[in-house]
Amino acid sequence: MALLALLSTLLALSAVRAEDPYLFFTWNVTYGTIAPLGVPQQAILINGQFPGPNINSTTNNNIVLNVFNNLDEPFLLTWNGIQQRKNSWQDGMPGTNCPIPPGTNYTYHFQVKDQIGSFFYFPSLGMHRAAGGFGGLRINSRLLIPVPFDDPADDYTVLIGDWYTKSHKVLAGILDAGRSIGNPAGVLMNGLSGKDATGKDDPPLFTMEAGKTYRYRICNVGLKLSLNFRIQGHLMKLVEMDGSHTVQNDYESLDVHVGQCLSVLVTANQEPKDYYMVASTRFTKYMRTATGVARYAGSKVPPSPELPAGPVGWAWSFNQWRSFRWNLTASAARPNPQGSYHYGSINITRTIKLASSVGLVNGKRRFGLNGVSHVDSPTPLKLAEYYGISGKVFKYDSIGDEPPASGASITVAPNVLNATYRDYIEIILENPERSIQCYHLDGYSFFAAGMGHGKWTPASRRTYNLLDAVSRHTIQVYPRSWSAIMLTFDNAGMWSLRSELWERHYLGQQLYVSVVSPARSLRDEYNMPDNTLLCGDVVGLPKPPSYV
Repeated sequence: MALLALLSTLLALSAVRAEDPYLFFTWNVTYGTIAPLGVPQQAILINGQFPGPNINSTTNNNIVLNVFNNLDEPFLLTWNGIQQRKNSWQDGMPGTNCPIPPGTNYTYHFQVKDQIGSFFYFPSLGMHRAAGGFGGLRINSRLLIPVPFDDPADDYTVLIGDWYTKSHKVLAGILDAGRSIGNPAGVLMNGLSGKDATGKDDPPLFTMEAGKTYRYRICNVGLKLSLNFRIQGHLMKLVEMDGSHTVQNDYESLDVHVGQCLSVLVTANQEPKDYYMVASTRFTKYMRTATGVARYAGSKVPPSPELPAGPVGWAWSFNQWRSFRWNLTASAARPNPQGSYHYGSINITRTIKLASSVGLVNGKRRFGLNGVSHVDSPTPLKLAEYYGISGKVFKYDSIGDEPPASGASITVAPNVLNATYRDYIEIILENPERSIQCYHLDGYSFFAAGMGHGKWTPASRRTYNLLDAVSRHTIQVYPRSWSAIMLTFDNAGMWSLRSELWERHYLGQQLYVSVVSPARSLRDEYNMPDNTLLCGDVVGLPKPPSYV
């Protein structure tokens, strides 16, 4: 008996020790006045900061984040690239969560399960993203998991993005009136343009010691434009993008499209002085640029005024994308190599072609996918599905797996695509327009297997990379071109597939993918949390039975 008692105690202790660590945060969301481009404007601050605080976590950490909404309007945060395994309850999109009302708080509780890499968070309602409220989110590898490079001397987050000087409410009003918000006023790097009102450089963003190597995590948190990032006089060794270790190639500059993140290693091997980091617009007739100073420790020598030139044209960007490769031998969040998952040998069970479109509905501009322009329902789609009233709120598969004929009218409605649990699906994203597009899928990483000009055909599969395409969550689609992604829909929930270009997103270029496990089991999906906010048609309904 004594031995049994001892064994029970040891098992209990091991269970306690096995629980993954918790990180606790309290965030106060407020308005504040900033003037990064010299024009005072209202911004969304988190704990008084713009950009918001960085979240520094490690694989499998539990994040408990209490958000107090001190704005005069509802608010939500979403976690770009965090997969929320079995837990779309915490995804923070209008299709999954009720907004946090003004003057109240809500506690997010999620685990960064089996992930590593560089991500960011941002506000998902309306045009809030244009006002700030975004910040970096990094997931470090666990100590026992090998990383394919030596520990850097320091780890820096660089948030780059285009920026408008109009408030988010004004921008939303422009879009609601059926007009375009036009071109951004500038570009920011960590909330700054790089120059003060007199033209003097802002204080250095980062400091490096000669001879040491540093990790820079670069995310495009903007609304509209692809950006090119480069560091004066320094090569960048790409090591990770969107949560995957990559083959380590050196680059003078890198295109970072809206919603994407990547990590580079930079060695301080040049003359000890100040150097400019540069983020400039791509694929535009105009040029917008932000700079930031990286200083060698002890330097009193200003950077050279001559900024390194950025690349020109689409072909350069496409060829750079072709150079990105998944590091097959590196471990990711688990000890097994990334390449142990042979995605190219899995049979495709369904092909979905999604084509963007733009048109007028009741005299106002809307964007759509396969002829449907999504509109958010007062009842989040996930809650409607969970409570068994989906038929009252939306229709499944209001679009087909093929785009309608060119010129077809656009229908405005909630756009929900039904995906069979654990099906391996190929999604073709077609861009018939003259500007670049970017798409993001919540809840998953996918393999960006192919890209090409013109229209996709089954013969296009012969050009796919079926060996070492990078597993990621956001992909660009070049003008009048297509991109092909492949993934297994094995994460039950309601997941946003959206344009990351926020004007297009706001005006309907998005949909939700419903993935339901037929088992209704805790093995596949967590129960609805007790603190879930309720709104719309589910208010007052009896809570459905728990999963078992």
